[in-house]
Amino acid sequence: MAIIKHADQRVAVFIDTQNLYHSAKNIHRSKVNFGEVVKSAVGDRKLVRAVAYVVTTESGEEQAFFEALAKVGIEAKTKDLQIFFGGAKKADWDVGLAIDAIKMAPKLDAIILATGDGDFVPLVEYVKAQGCQVEVITFGRSASARLKEAADEFIDMDEDPGRYLIGRRNEQRGDNRGGGQRGGDIMVSGVDDEG
Repeated sequence: MAIIKHADQRVAVFIDTQNLYHSAKNIHRSKVNFGEVVKSAVGDRKLVRAVAYVVTTESGEEQAFFEALAKVGIEAKTKDLQIFFGGAKKADWDVGLAIDAIKMAPKLDAIILATGDGDFVPLVEYVKAQGCQVEVITFGRSASARLKEAADEFIDMDEDPGRYLIGRRNEQRGDNRGGGQRGGDIMVSGVDDEG
C-alpha cells in the first residue's frame, strides 16, 4: 500500500528501546543509533514528539544514555526494573507505549513505532481505525510478520544496517560469540554511554 508523506504531516515516534537494543545486539553485535532511527523515519515531516521507553537499573549506569537521547531530541520515559522474590526480573513498557500512542493519535497524521514486537498489532489496528497512518521501523530479521503486515509502511533497518548501527562488532550473521555486553551498551548519534 502506498502511504502519504508530506512536509505538513504531523508525526510522533514511539521507541521500544529494549526491543531495538536486543535486536541490534543479537543480530548485528552492535549498538543502535537512535538519533538516525528517528531522523530516517520522520524524513521531512513535522516531528511532534519522539519518546524512548527505557528501564532504569539500580546502578544508574544508563544516565549518560538518557542525556544522549535528550541531545538528539528524544524524550526518555523511564520505569524501574522490577526484581521479584527468587530473582525473576521484569521490565515491560508495552502498555505505557500503547496508551501514549492512543492518546496522541488524534493530534497526529502518522505514528511511527520503532519496534518489531508483534504484541503491538492490536495497537496498529486500533490507531489505523481512528484514521492515523501507522509506520513501523525496526530490524526486519527480528520483526513479527504480523506487525509488518498490519503497518501501513514497514522500514527494514536490516536493508541498510550501517545507517542505523554504531560500533559494529562482528559482520558475521548469527555469530553469538564474544561475551555479554552491559545493559548500558547503547549509543545515540555517536555518543557512547560507557564513559
